Amino acid sequence: MENEHTDYETHGLKDKPYKKKSAYFILGFGWIFIILAVAGSIHLGASNVSYTTVWKSLFFYNADNPAQVIIHELRLPRAVAAAFVGAGLAVSGAIMQGITRNPLASPSILGVTSGSLFFMAIAFAFFPGISYQGLILVSFAGAGLGTVLVFTIAAAAKGGNIAVKLALAGAAITSLLSALSTAIGLRFNISKDLSYWYAGGVAGVQLSQLKYVIPAMIAGLLLALVISRSITLLSLGHDIAKGLGQNTVFVYIAGMTAVLLLTGAAVFLAGMVGFVGLIIPHVTRFLVGSDYSLIIPCSAILGALLLIIADDAAKWINAPFETPVGAVTAIIGVPFFLYLARKEGGGL
Repeated sequence: MENEHTDYETHGLKDKPYKKKSAYFILGFGWIFIILAVAGSIHLGASNVSYTTVWKSLFFYNADNPAQVIIHELRLPRAVAAAFVGAGLAVSGAIMQGITRNPLASPSILGVTSGSLFFMAIAFAFFPGISYQGLILVSFAGAGLGTVLVFTIAAAAKGGNIAVKLALAGAAITSLLSALSTAIGLRFNISKDLSYWYAGGVAGVQLSQLKYVIPAMIAGLLLALVISRSITLLSLGHDIAKGLGQNTVFVYIAGMTAVLLLTGAAVFLAGMVGFVGLIIPHVTRFLVGSDYSLIIPCSAILGALLLIIADDAAKWINAPFETPVGAVTAIIGVPFFLYLARKEGGGL
């Protein structure tokens, strides 16, 4: 490709200058907002702790101080998990929307999340002593199953709009796998074990879980960044991408591998948190334009911020009781999904 920049402009990917400035602002200052949001999340709880205590617990930890122990063992893992889960789901949604050219694509809608939960239900039923390492591998495998089923059904259906076929196949597979998971929970008396993942939330996350999940999520984010420019071309259409020299099969495989890593890890940590992967990529494209080398890192930042704020809202809505963070994201996401479904076919 002699002039990739010219190719982008030729095919309508020349974005307005202010969008690139918006992207640089998000990339430059987004990390500061995430740090502030994490500090605020640690501060909030059944009993608020001072920011001085938060600072001391992070940099001058004293195991004899009960407040610092609570921060270190409970609140910090929860805030970090919210950031990584939000980033992972948002990037997964961006990848899926880019490579499928489907504005309705997201892990929760296309069966990836329900596949993870289905395999986790099987693991709880037949391997009750399964370790964290085993459970996260099971979550990855289930995400793969959900993805394969949805894309196979959509590919087998004749005629119609591919975006609609994927959305309908995703809804069908999500309903099927969710029903099977519920049946397994009732049959093997593990409904209580599964209720945490169905509700969706990061309240119970521990440091021991994060050490297994964060490396997988970082690997998925890095893989997404590596293929981001290829996703930009693929979002224009399969034929155009091939004409510009892209190995589209490799991009599909690498993209779905990143989705499985990110979504599988996110479900393992937080369960069924929906709509983050649907909302954030659309908001990000509106702010930064069509270049996925900017969309993917900006989606990670905005997704992290959204879920940290949603988790704070979950603490506040019915304090001192916890509201599932999945319910908070659904309040935002369902109207957004209906809006997109109505104007389905909008450009990516």
